[in-house]
Amino acid sequence: MLELGTTPAAAEPNLIKDVSEATFMADVIDASKEVPVIVDFWAPWCGPCKTLTPIIEGAVTGAKGKVRLAKVNVDENQMIAGQMRVQSIPTVYAFWQGQPVDGFQGALPGSEVKAFIDRVAALAGDGGLSEALEAAEEMLAQGAAADAAQTFAAILGEEPNNAAAHGGLVRAHVAAGQLDHAEALLAQAPAEIAAAPELEAAKAQIELARQAENAGPVTELREKVDADPSDLQARFDLAQALQAAGETEAAVEELLELFRRDREWNDGAAKTQLFTIFDALSAKDPIALAGRRKLSSMIFA
Repeated sequence: MLELGTTPAAAEPNLIKDVSEATFMADVIDASKEVPVIVDFWAPWCGPCKTLTPIIEGAVTGAKGKVRLAKVNVDENQMIAGQMRVQSIPTVYAFWQGQPVDGFQGALPGSEVKAFIDRVAALAGDGGLSEALEAAEEMLAQGAAADAAQTFAAILGEEPNNAAAHGGLVRAHVAAGQLDHAEALLAQAPAEIAAAPELEAAKAQIELARQAENAGPVTELREKVDADPSDLQARFDLAQALQAAGETEAAVEELLELFRRDREWNDGAAKTQLFTIFDALSAKDPIALAGRRKLSSMIFA
């Protein structure tokens, strides 16, 4: 099992700190070698500080451990303020790898503060989540659905709105034959990612897996189509059986032939089924790419 990234904010005991001259080196300079540190220079008498500081605290908390906040009261820590050339407050600096890398002065609206925090958080990368996603996808490709599911779930523990991880978790349960659980997970996706392509792909895989439960025997359906090529229902059933058997390319070819013969058959069922298959495949899958090209050439011919 991979250990992923940074600690989530809920479990981070030192996400926001009041920092003094005695602790500045440890809490800012040294700490910034592990995670970016935002330094908020403020004073109790500063009106704009009273507006800005809660906004910064909320944005830092929302970053879930990807950045930390160090609050410096300039009245009590004048030496630090002088060294950092703080001439007015509020002043905010971002430290990464022991050096100031970004900053601003004055109170900013929440949207600009969040953009600043996001920009600073990105300096440290994604905490290994990309590598973890790649590893989980490799596990899934190799048939280790349970291990893949555990890794996808761990990623979601750190980044609940990660569409790739949520879609991957659903697909892992599809691969394990746990379709009811996969559907429940899909329904539980946060609203912010519900329409993401990764979730649409997982939904398509569930649909194909449900179809596979009732797919007929390939050999018998092939004989039926060969005996009567105009039997479009038999051809459609054959395509579903081929898909269920893992013969995706052959399934696509049968559906394309069905579409060529009668694109309106059964309310355009061939086209609908083709798009379901394409959605279930990765965007760069050669079968999907070739199939989309062929279908487009028929549509616009």
